[in-house]
Amino acid sequence: MKYVKILGLMLVIGASSVNAETKVHEHQLKNGLKILVKEDHRSPVVVSQVWYKVGSSYEPNGITGISHMLEHMMFKGTDKLQPGEFSRIIAANGGNENAFTGRDYTAYFQTMEKSRLPVSFELEADRMRNLNLLDEELKKELQVVYEERRMRTDDNPRAKTQEHFTAMAYSNSPYKNPIIGWPSDIENYTIEDLKAWYQRWYAPNNATLVVVGDVEPKAVFSLAEKYFGELKPSEIVAIKPQQEVPQLGIRRMVVKVPAKLPYLVMGYKVPVLKTSEHEWEAYALEVMAGILDGGSSARLETNLVRGKQLAVSVGAGYGLASRLDELFMLEGTPVQGKTANDLEVALKEEIEKLKYELVKQDELQRIKAQVLANAIYERDSMFYQGMQMGMLETVGLGWQKEKEYVKKVSEVTAEQVREVAQKYFKDDSLSVAYLDPQPIAEQKTEKTNEGAN
Repeated sequence: MKYVKILGLMLVIGASSVNAETKVHEHQLKNGLKILVKEDHRSPVVVSQVWYKVGSSYEPNGITGISHMLEHMMFKGTDKLQPGEFSRIIAANGGNENAFTGRDYTAYFQTMEKSRLPVSFELEADRMRNLNLLDEELKKELQVVYEERRMRTDDNPRAKTQEHFTAMAYSNSPYKNPIIGWPSDIENYTIEDLKAWYQRWYAPNNATLVVVGDVEPKAVFSLAEKYFGELKPSEIVAIKPQQEVPQLGIRRMVVKVPAKLPYLVMGYKVPVLKTSEHEWEAYALEVMAGILDGGSSARLETNLVRGKQLAVSVGAGYGLASRLDELFMLEGTPVQGKTANDLEVALKEEIEKLKYELVKQDELQRIKAQVLANAIYERDSMFYQGMQMGMLETVGLGWQKEKEYVKKVSEVTAEQVREVAQKYFKDDSLSVAYLDPQPIAEQKTEKTNEGAN
């Protein structure tokens, strides 16, 4: 299992919009479970996903990371199944399965031969309401999560810097907390914490079932009624609004950890589709990200890596499909002999160009063409088709947004790119973190006398 921080759908949201003839069929059971079905008859395979409207941004202080911990525990048995039996049954039926936790959702999925869809439904319906949370299994799984955190964050200088940067960049947004949780919170989870979280959020009326593959929609709806229809809904109490307070000036920090190379990460506070004053602003920010970091011909790679030779690597990223306001991210590693400050100055110069110089039409069209090419490419994956629908539905945008992406991107003008750059890319909304590399302690190896007499 894994946790993911998905900054956004990037270029994949529009994947299926290029295939307008493929209709999404929607149905809702009496208990509130929403079902989305999309036919894809290219192979006798089906992808089934269950999305819950809960993730790390729902968590109060003290139990950060508990959504991710519960994701792990969902494989530890129910009233009917022993720990690990879920995965063994999926494997015995020739399928594969996994799960992931984000800031706004937790999702579980299986890919199987189409005739095995009832197996997937039966297992997911069982653990939706009948999870058997055991203290001894929590103790075992805590070690797995500790190791996951160590590998992904604590022993990864860039990830460690990003974690501290994010905690600084946000004042009160729940996006400030790591998806995997802070170490002290992980250490103090109790089985009662997990039971309360499970009972609060895991219910049919807080979930979306997404099915993509070689299926017939009415048959899927009937099958869903058979396995999920009798599950009782819960009273889902909405969380309080959590709007980030206005930032009043640039924020800076230095992170000192053992590392080989320096590193820079910067972020401007920007809106997303759900929060933007005008919807086009989010699409203009998306195009802006493509202009800066849309492949080898994009500006950052062309100007800072190959041109000025300031950076070993450099990038930009933005996610328009989040639940709350996001950060427009810029990051990079300077070449030897250059500093993180040199790279920061150069990145700001690239932003200033976008503020005051209109993007030329040929460059703008190239970015839009790349969006369409990525859309066609991503359409090849049943999993990502399902992921688009599930994510959009779960963050509250509605799965229908996938159909609009390519059209909306194609409508973005050079003037709109300049306008969002001027409106949102100000020092008062900027946070910056430098990774200051510290010496890496050499591991001492003891010589052995194996084989000696």
